[in-house]
Amino acid sequence: MKHLLIAAGLLTATSAMAADKPELTVYTYDSFVSDWGPGPKVEEAFEAICECNLNLVGVEDGAALLSRLRLEGNNTDADVVLGLDTNLIETAKTTGLFAPHAVEAKYTLPVDWADETFVPYDWGYFAFVHKKGATVPSSFRELAESDTKILIQDPRSSTPGLGLLLWVKSAYGDEAADIWAGLSDNIVTVTKGWSEAYGLFLDGEADMVLSYTTSPAYHLIAEEDDSKTTAAFDEGHYMQVEVAAKLAGTDQPELADKFLNFMVSDAFQSIIPTTNWMYPAVTPASGLPAGFETLQTPEKALLLAPEDAVAARREALPEWLEALSQ
Repeated sequence: MKHLLIAAGLLTATSAMAADKPELTVYTYDSFVSDWGPGPKVEEAFEAICECNLNLVGVEDGAALLSRLRLEGNNTDADVVLGLDTNLIETAKTTGLFAPHAVEAKYTLPVDWADETFVPYDWGYFAFVHKKGATVPSSFRELAESDTKILIQDPRSSTPGLGLLLWVKSAYGDEAADIWAGLSDNIVTVTKGWSEAYGLFLDGEADMVLSYTTSPAYHLIAEEDDSKTTAAFDEGHYMQVEVAAKLAGTDQPELADKFLNFMVSDAFQSIIPTTNWMYPAVTPASGLPAGFETLQTPEKALLLAPEDAVAARREALPEWLEALSQ
């Protein structure tokens, strides 16, 4: 009985200690919090230094994050959001939900960064992944004229889907609607998020899937499988920079600031390449993992400024919807 009482006392004390710790809630996308994503390692590393509980909440894909936050407004439980990108920054700022940061970092991004609200944590180029040895198109025009079957994501809920929308718009401008009309019969299906589309591709449901130039690194490093590569497009490849920000209404402002600073540290950035399979925003001291040197480097990069992305989306989304409704 005495041993039981001691055990019960220890359990109570441990529970009380856990309850005393502050909690930081971070909204992010589903793949980030998955067992194979960065989430588990990020949680372990941050909790080791913060004396807190890190609560990572998966909310579908990146674009759905902003919709969730707009719906919840000032009543949101989120202290930090992680998983928006430059195409959503301007729209996010108009909500008034986000607060400035004080993060300073030596970014190794391919673009200059000086945003006072959003902190970058990784980046990459959109590309279509396919099996090595397959004959694939080298432009959107060639793709539209081919029998190649593709899987893409919805631009209304997915940041890769939005990236594709702006990729086509950046490359073709007023001719983008014609490109989508041509692509409509190449598209097997449109998924809400990246994970669903990539899973269907791995199941053999299409010839190519919209993903990133870094995606083959997963197969090469994690699976020792070099059978995947990406199609190089003559128009260039649209870039994505993923970002995080503090919510203005957080009741843990200091802890949120600590997390944003942790996010650009070696401890966080070294996790990104082999869990999120993207380039880190700050290259860690150890450099990039072996295998990343084999990845495609686009000869031409496309990226709209945040304010231009809003206008381009406003014009491009109806074109996309009309083409896919035919």
